[in-house]
Amino acid sequence: MRNNIYTLLLFLFLFTSVNAQEYSKLISEANKLYETKDYKMSTDLYDKAFKIESKNPSHLYNGACASSLAGNTKKAFKWLNLSIEKGWTNLKHLNSDTDLENLHSKKEWGKTIEKLEKKLELVEANYDKPLQAELLIIFEEDQKYRMQIHETLKKFSDDSKEMQDLWKITLQKDSINLLKVKKILDEKGWVGKDKVGAQANNAIFLVIQHSDLETQKKYLPMMREAVTKGNANPGSLALLIDRIEIREGRKQIYGSQIGTNPNTNNQYVLPLIDPDHVDKRRTEVGLGSISDYVKNWNLIWDVEKYKSELPELEKLNK
Repeated sequence: MRNNIYTLLLFLFLFTSVNAQEYSKLISEANKLYETKDYKMSTDLYDKAFKIESKNPSHLYNGACASSLAGNTKKAFKWLNLSIEKGWTNLKHLNSDTDLENLHSKKEWGKTIEKLEKKLELVEANYDKPLQAELLIIFEEDQKYRMQIHETLKKFSDDSKEMQDLWKITLQKDSINLLKVKKILDEKGWVGKDKVGAQANNAIFLVIQHSDLETQKKYLPMMREAVTKGNANPGSLALLIDRIEIREGRKQIYGSQIGTNPNTNNQYVLPLIDPDHVDKRRTEVGLGSISDYVKNWNLIWDVEKYKSELPELEKLNK
């Protein structure tokens, strides 16, 4: 009898594992088709994926976007409402997303917006408002100066006085924000979005992500635990893991860290394990494809070229 139970459990484990891999593959392919504007085929692949599993609110929302652009409004509303049921709460993004413009003229649109507004009212009734306000200010300061850096780099070089002055202010603000966030973490733990909202929750990650290596390593286990409890974003955890891996001289896992070649001044994806399957790993934590991600640095992802250059890239980071 024990052997039969073991066999059954092994079968269930293998079945679940295969399903998870197939789901990740379908989501990744659907994302790529969306990027190439093949919205109908993208919708078809999302449909196949959601027949395996329909729990991830971001995937469901992205499926709704593809479906809307494909003209399949019925399916778009189905997935959009399901994404809200599973935890999608970004009302501002929902209202401004041009992918969903095809839905605005439908009577279901008003019902969907109302559904999310009512859900937010219930959710926010349990918020720690003072803590949320504090974290939102931290979020704004963390991002404000980095946006200024991004804009200033369009006009001035890295070593210019303008950039040096801006970085000095940014690092000063980072130090102040870090003291505040460490106090919150040490007293309250990794506060989830159910207590402060998604943006305020994300502020905690951003401050730790921009801190020193010792601090990152200290709070990494806390963030891992928070992800398992739904109090932190798995994609954000992936970015923190990558940063630590690179800082400690190892290869990153999800391809989130970008470096600059001192010999050519060109940017590149810092050394990465198993480049062939990076999109699968990114999909598993809710990140988009690496080809789309590196466009933020005007890079084109060519996995074969990257693999051929990897030995030289590794030398740059020793």
